[in-house]
Amino acid sequence: MTAVMTASDAASRHALVPAWVEDAGKLVLRVTVGVLVLLHGLFKIGSGPGFVLKMLAAHNLPLALGYLVYVGEILAPVLIIAGVWTRAASLVVVVNMVVAVLLVHTGQVLALTNQGGWALELQGLYLFGALAILLLGAGRFALAGHQRGLN
Repeated sequence: MTAVMTASDAASRHALVPAWVEDAGKLVLRVTVGVLVLLHGLFKIGSGPGFVLKMLAAHNLPLALGYLVYVGEILAPVLIIAGVWTRAASLVVVVNMVVAVLLVHTGQVLALTNQGGWALELQGLYLFGALAILLLGAGRFALAGHQRGLN
């Protein structure tokens, strides 16, 4: 048995799964990742970017970069949820999460918790969920509709 999928195999698979089901899955992914990241951003509105600024100072980076956390955790998730400029917004979240891991969590990248889970599973969910949205796009259940390009 071969693991290679032919074009006709792919076409028949898509015939079995209606397009709206795939688009509904994209919507669920967008809303889930968007809301979870947005909650972190809303917390930072209340508490301020002090923690982020401390991390930047510890790495001798410009403190002004700390305010970009609001773009990555407020603006980008709202765009992802709404389905507007979805791919660009997802890229912003991916970059935001990579920077967060590099600034705060580098010692945990290969670590496991006492329960056997990855120490960065939450950050991994945000990072790879946003990456999946970047690759898949918004789907048709989005304010911008089923457009190509940045959505």
